[in-house]
Amino acid sequence: MFENQGDLIFRIGPYFIGIIFVIILGTILTMIIKGISTWNKNNHQPRINTKAKVVTKRTSTSGGGETNVYHQYFVTFEFDSGDRVEFQVTGQEYGQLVEGDNGELEFQGTRYLGYTRTKHPNILN
Repeated sequence: MFENQGDLIFRIGPYFIGIIFVIILGTILTMIIKGISTWNKNNHQPRINTKAKVVTKRTSTSGGGETNVYHQYFVTFEFDSGDRVEFQVTGQEYGQLVEGDNGELEFQGTRYLGYTRTKHPNILN
């Protein structure tokens, strides 16, 4: 009786491993295709320069413990129309932007290209 159960595991095992491999490979391919699609879609969008205000900033942290910590930085901008959009930015950009800043936002689709602050008239050079 126990020998048959052992044989069953050896007969089903390769199929199980094959299914797991296909699922992992499918997930990786889907992520690659989605990334290329977003990149291509952004490339076909016009570059837009518009007035915008920095309304909020946030970070997302993952990892830690026995793995490296990974930080993502996000900034939300508000247009004169009241519409808002959030972009992922570099840590350096995140550190230089302050909530309440007014300026010129440049973006292409979902791709953040830059932000130039407008100097406040009451600030000395």
